[in-house]
Amino acid sequence: MNIQRYLNRIDFHETITINKEVLFKLQEKHLLNIPFENLDIHYKRPIRLSFKEMFEKIVINNRGGFCYELNGLFHSLLKELGFNAKIISARVHTNTGEFSPEFDHLAIIVTLGDEQYLVDVGFGKFTLHPLKINFNETVYDSYGDFKFDTYSAGYFRVNEIKNTNIIPQYIFKNKARQLSDFTAMCSYHQTNERSHFTKKKLISIATKNGRITLNNSQLKVTNDENEQVINFNESEFEEKLKEYFNIENFFHQPKP
Repeated sequence: MNIQRYLNRIDFHETITINKEVLFKLQEKHLLNIPFENLDIHYKRPIRLSFKEMFEKIVINNRGGFCYELNGLFHSLLKELGFNAKIISARVHTNTGEFSPEFDHLAIIVTLGDEQYLVDVGFGKFTLHPLKINFNETVYDSYGDFKFDTYSAGYFRVNEIKNTNIIPQYIFKNKARQLSDFTAMCSYHQTNERSHFTKKKLISIATKNGRITLNNSQLKVTNDENEQVINFNESEFEEKLKEYFNIENFFHQPKP
């Protein structure tokens, strides 16, 4: 891996030390510079869990990706830098109150000394920094308050706390996985009409004070407590994509 090029992509220019502060800064910088997006699915460009292809897409071509790509590549960076990191499988809480199948989401656990952190740069608007896996207290993040608890059958659950409401996010086992384990679900999310990724185009990125999200015909820009929503004709999508994400002239090129 060209580590320096990856660090340049996320605008990280500090000394690398294997500690909490650097880990937190790496996740923050990643989220502020690399968007979550499913655009290849809608432009019929197959997403393969190949390190070479993910690196070219995200780092060289200044694109984004979804969880398998973003967290898969970020895990490789963390390992190259010297962090004790592993890939885990997560099952996402659905609007029916159930949890999705195994390998539906890919996340990362990093161990620092006797502490473990849930690291995730591929879940859209989730956390700005890693969450310390602690079952005894609320974990505070710039994006919200979170709490871990045990679920069942060896699963742990991460929840967001809003007011006094506990909102499950996903469940996971503290078990190392391989990137290839996610191949079937990666294919499912690209091809199956029941996957939410096939419903509409989506690209979203965190900003220092909010978030920018673009879909087929709507742009949403949040800044502190202010939210601006712009509706437009779907034919203008690629104009908005260039204006807000600096991505252009890419999707109509055949993928090798």
